[in-house]
Amino acid sequence: MGDRAILRFAHESEEELARILDFYGIRWEYEPRSFPLDWDEQGRVVESFSPDFYLPDFDLYIELTTLKQSLVTRKNRKLRRLRDLYPNVRVKMFYGRDFRNLLVKYDLHPSAAP
Repeated sequence: MGDRAILRFAHESEEELARILDFYGIRWEYEPRSFPLDWDEQGRVVESFSPDFYLPDFDLYIELTTLKQSLVTRKNRKLRRLRDLYPNVRVKMFYGRDFRNLLVKYDLHPSAAP
């Protein structure tokens, strides 16, 4: 499991998900890998995607997005590109509604969800 004492999450929803994973004893890593998605003519990476969590026991990456729709659309495009380039990598996108449902289900702080 991650050591939240030294981690800085990009968004409080990520920290909340980490608490849920900890509660259920699910091992996780925070943004352990970036996947290059696009390169320039010199072969330098110009776009990449770093899923928020990796669950090693499930060999699964999780991207949590509670952002506004325009940014979700961009993330969905990146996720499609990742799946095209790395078909053996398992990634699940958690949208805002998925996250809010988790908070309600586990009686956590639904008012903190965006």
